[in-house]
Amino acid sequence: MTHPGILLMRALARLPLPLLRALGSAIGNVLFVLAGKRRRIALTNLRLCFPEWNEALRRQVARQSFVAFSQAFIDRAWVWHAPAEVVRRRVRLTGAVDELRQPEAAVLFAPHFYGMDAGGAGIMQQAVAHGSSIYTTQPDAATDAWIRAGRQRFGDVVLLNRDEGLKPIVRSLREGRYLYLLPDMDFGAADSVFVPFFGVPTATLPSLARFARLGRTRVVPTVTRMTPAGYEVQVHPAWQDYPTDDLEADTARMNRELEGWIRTMPEQYYWVHKRFKTRPEGETGVY
Repeated sequence: MTHPGILLMRALARLPLPLLRALGSAIGNVLFVLAGKRRRIALTNLRLCFPEWNEALRRQVARQSFVAFSQAFIDRAWVWHAPAEVVRRRVRLTGAVDELRQPEAAVLFAPHFYGMDAGGAGIMQQAVAHGSSIYTTQPDAATDAWIRAGRQRFGDVVLLNRDEGLKPIVRSLREGRYLYLLPDMDFGAADSVFVPFFGVPTATLPSLARFARLGRTRVVPTVTRMTPAGYEVQVHPAWQDYPTDDLEADTARMNRELEGWIRTMPEQYYWVHKRFKTRPEGETGVY
């Protein structure tokens, strides 16, 4: 994100939400046509996860996903730059919200739905006093500063550098900070386990259960849904009997729970990521 781009986002923050969503829809439809590589990735993911769908339905959901991706990116304009009361009005917390107001920390399981940044902002603004999230430094300094400022806008947020490893994360949890965790991506075979995701053996980080165990805390799922009025953060009760002593079983449960949420809004999931790029030994690549 260049300096002019950041200035543009600040300007867009003042526009009405329906106009921003219309702009995002137009951009998403163009990207679906022009971004051939990402379109093929999304369609491959949908083919593997929903083999019962016909190709026309998969293309429809993929196109809707590109639209939601673009709308959520533009929504960062108001999430990170509009007056605080605008964010509070547009990002609603529902469900077991009291789970976020407990004195002890929790690992917040925040899957890669496109509203994840809005959800994190709403949680920090409206519920959690002290939070943290794992962050990868961006190569461009202006982009890095912009993202950091946005994710630290509300509340007391510590961004933990992914390259610094496990100790700062565990220390943060034991100090009482909530951890906003997005573990549902393929980071390669190292430190991953292969567990089913929509029936496909998938390299999955077992960090959700591992961090909860080492931090001696609970797991609270927070699922953010894009709505015409903004976003709804659905807070689920803390998982019972989690984590267990079986890291692989705990990670498989994470994927099963995620599958259920994806089925309710498949067009809002992050299908443009190569979720199945790491294959079990002897299997050929799918992309």
